[in-house]
Amino acid sequence: MYDKILVPMALDHGVSGTTLKAAATLCNPGGQITALHVYEAPQGSVSAYLDEDAVREGLDKARQQLTKKTADYGDVTAEIVKGRSYRAIVEYAEQNGTDCIVVGSHKPGLSDFFLGSTAARVVRHAPCAVHVCRTL
Repeated sequence: MYDKILVPMALDHGVSGTTLKAAATLCNPGGQITALHVYEAPQGSVSAYLDEDAVREGLDKARQQLTKKTADYGDVTAEIVKGRSYRAIVEYAEQNGTDCIVVGSHKPGLSDFFLGSTAARVVRHAPCAVHVCRTL
């Protein structure tokens, strides 16, 4: 069992309920569960065509979706950080003393083989235990 659990959530994948339930099962009484969404701002030439308002609207929309997905889990803290998915997840875990990451993994393609690319990178680089919830 764990005291500080991090649940990275891609808002466009349907595994949020599964990973939050798994985290609740793995969490010690009085422990802390944090749902984390990594907001990836548009990169490269795309960002040249977006103004700050469009980026801010995207971030606000992500905040609303995260709040909605965690609403039924009263003891879950929702956080959003900007960055690249796996790096931001690993850095957040390191900086906040996380002792377990519960990550979802979608049906893999040939390049992923067993895990989704973000989940695989988190497993390889995490400073703590990682529990992978697979969906088929």
